[in-house]
Amino acid sequence: MIDPRLAGRLTFAHRLPSVSPPPPGRHWLGLFDERDAILVVPPGINPRRPTPLVVLFHGGGGSAEKILPMLEQHAAARGFLLLVPQSLFPTWDLVIGGHGPDRERLDLALTDVASRFMLDPLHIVFAGHSDGGSYALSAGLANGHVVTHLIVSSAGFLSVHLQSGSPRIFLSHGTRDEQIPIDRSARVHTAQLREAGYDVTSVEYDGPHAYRPAVVAQAMEFVFGPEGDGP
Repeated sequence: MIDPRLAGRLTFAHRLPSVSPPPPGRHWLGLFDERDAILVVPPGINPRRPTPLVVLFHGGGGSAEKILPMLEQHAAARGFLLLVPQSLFPTWDLVIGGHGPDRERLDLALTDVASRFMLDPLHIVFAGHSDGGSYALSAGLANGHVVTHLIVSSAGFLSVHLQSGSPRIFLSHGTRDEQIPIDRSARVHTAQLREAGYDVTSVEYDGPHAYRPAVVAQAMEFVFGPEGDGP
C-alpha cells in the first residue's frame, strides 16, 4: 500500500484555536526561513466563529506576492482567510518529482492558521494557476476529506494516487493557451473527473496562459454564491 504522505495526504485536521490571531492585513507566518507563507486576514473576522479559508498556490517560478492579486480583493469582499504558501524550489515538488517538502510545509501552515482561527469545514478551498493549478487539483483530490472546493486555472496535469472525498471543482482554461494547450489539459481533465463522479464546472475563455479576472469572479460565485450572500 502506498504511503499516504507520498500520495499527498495531509495530516491537518480541524481544531479549536489556541493562539492569539493576527490583526487584519498581510502577515508572514514566520514558519520558514526561506519562502515563507503569507496569510491575508480581512477586516471583521471573528476568530472564534467558523471562517472560510482559501489556499492559493502560485505558478512555476512564481511567488506569493505575484499570485496574491488573483484573490486578495475577493478575500476582503467576501470575508475569507487567504493563505498563500510558496514552493521551496522554483515550482512545486509534485511537478519536479513527487510530494515531499511542499506537502510538509503546507501541513505546517494549515495547522498554524487553524491554531489562530476557527475554520469553516464547509469552505476549505484549494486554488491555483498553472503549476499552482495542477498542485491545487492534485493535492485537493488527495485531501477531499478536508478540502471542499477546488478552483483550478490553466492546470497542465493532475497526479492522484490516493483519492479522498468529493470536492466540487471549478476548472478554467484559455482556448488560446500556447504554453499548455487546452486540448491536452483542461478538456481531458474535465472528462476524466466527470467520469470519476466529481461535480465539475468547466469554463473555457478566449485567452492565453493567464487567469481572467472575470472568470475568477465566477469561481468565487461557484464557491460562495452571489456576492453579499455570504458562505
